[in-house]
Amino acid sequence: MADVNAEPLVADIEALGEKLAAAKSSITRRFIGQPVVVDLVLSALLCGGHGLLIGLPGLGKTRLVETLSTVMGLDGARVQFTPDLMPADILGSEVLETADDGSRAFRFIEGPIFCQLLMADEINRASPRTQSALLQAMQEKSVTVAGQPHALGKPFHVLATQNPIEQEGTYPLPEAQLDRFLVQIDVPYPDRGTERDILMATTGVAEDEAQAVFTETELLQAQTLLRRMPVGDAVVEAILDLVRACRPEDETAPDPVRAHVGWGPGPRAAQALMLTVRARALLEGRLAPSLDDVAAMAGPVLSHRMALTFAARARGESLQHVIHEVIDSTTKARAAA
Repeated sequence: MADVNAEPLVADIEALGEKLAAAKSSITRRFIGQPVVVDLVLSALLCGGHGLLIGLPGLGKTRLVETLSTVMGLDGARVQFTPDLMPADILGSEVLETADDGSRAFRFIEGPIFCQLLMADEINRASPRTQSALLQAMQEKSVTVAGQPHALGKPFHVLATQNPIEQEGTYPLPEAQLDRFLVQIDVPYPDRGTERDILMATTGVAEDEAQAVFTETELLQAQTLLRRMPVGDAVVEAILDLVRACRPEDETAPDPVRAHVGWGPGPRAAQALMLTVRARALLEGRLAPSLDDVAAMAGPVLSHRMALTFAARARGESLQHVIHEVIDSTTKARAAA
């Protein structure tokens, strides 16, 4: 994928890399540690996609999203998802107004989804009806109310959170909605050193504040530049090898996939990998992605687009372990080739 204007492209990529380094530095003033989580969330924004953050309460997911809206120059909004949340509570609704002359007309009042960065907190607590309303917005970047389409902001991103333990009173996200998330981001406990830094930084009189690094226009330009980034044939073939090997009915699928996986990822997974490997290279200051990027991004891209069989779950098999086995077999074979 050669670009005819190679020198300007290289200069633009290098400049963007410096700006992303400044953004990460600003984010870590308020969201301490967890560099992998920060990189994955930034990757989702750079690719123009959405992210699903999975972690226990108190790990800073809300703080991270709020910090991102500041650093990336985006208009942010937060919605706490509950079982009684209705689509109109997110999308907005039409109200009947009476003018001074006595005439009446409907006026659309925008809901919180009319922003650029929406935090959907505990998304799996909303009913399927509400989840389906959000699905259209995530895919089409517009909503339909009373038969009328309404375009959302540009850029538009959803960062949703889920608690992996507490499942009582929840509605698991359907596969169609999960597939709309570019990456699944697991937020682990911080290590001891990071937790000490968090204690010292957040329990004093004042806290460090994040500073804006990007504007919405600059983020849109970065998303366009990412798609111009060259990708070598070896990386493209590695992406295809990996995604196809995760489908149990494919002839290239290894034994663990055939034995344990009920259904595998579709073409959208390959598209997501193609974008996210570029984003990872950008965040690390490189001009093109490598096979290491494919291996690193496979887990976040594939883990919510596959499912184990009932028998495999009953035996305690791990989807992450299956993905890692596929990564090892496909990347080693591609590297040897």
